[in-house]
Amino acid sequence: QVQLVESGGGLVQAGGSLRLSCAASGRSFSMNAMGWFRQAPGKEREFVAAISRNSVTFYADSVKGRFTISRDNAKNTVYLQMSSLKPEDTAIYYCAARAARYASVASSDVGYEYWGQGTQVTVSS
Repeated sequence: QVQLVESGGGLVQAGGSLRLSCAASGRSFSMNAMGWFRQAPGKEREFVAAISRNSVTFYADSVKGRFTISRDNAKNTVYLQMSSLKPEDTAIYYCAARAARYASVASSDVGYEYWGQGTQVTVSS
């Protein structure tokens, strides 16, 4: 059974930092594109960042220069380092993985078959 489990969310002041982790189990995702999405209250889920199987990264314009996505294939884990956080970054953050090996990264959530349960990030002003 495939599971993605996010951790590292919490409450932080504006300008602060958090590091989210997404630990995968049930299969290896070393050859799979993975991504982070977020959903704020009353809003649709939106793309945040994605990383290819060979660690090429992609970011939403709203987080570019502030967030960094990375992966550790030995640990089957993807990270999202978030810095210079703003109140508008408040959301539930979801980790996602594409099922097909060698599939390219996607910025649409319909491209990802596996999802975590989400972790809350709250940025106070």
